Amino acid sequence: MAKILLNGKKISMGSKASILDLLKKYKLNNKKVAVEYNGTIIQKINYKKKYLKNNDKIEIVHFIGGG
Repeated sequence: MAKILLNGKKISMGSKASILDLLKKYKLNNKKVAVEYNGTIIQKINYKKKYLKNNDKIEIVHFIGGG
């Protein structure tokens, strides 16, 4: 179990959960978000490879169109 900080809120994720698993849990489209992992922007191709650990800090922002 990994206890992380997601956009300023403490949450728990299962063991061996990846960033992609986190996005799926919150029903976020991985093509319309940017993810910062411990202060570093993660490329979309690495979402499946980057696993969450205790005390990780994740920031997720959505892209919203408008005019």
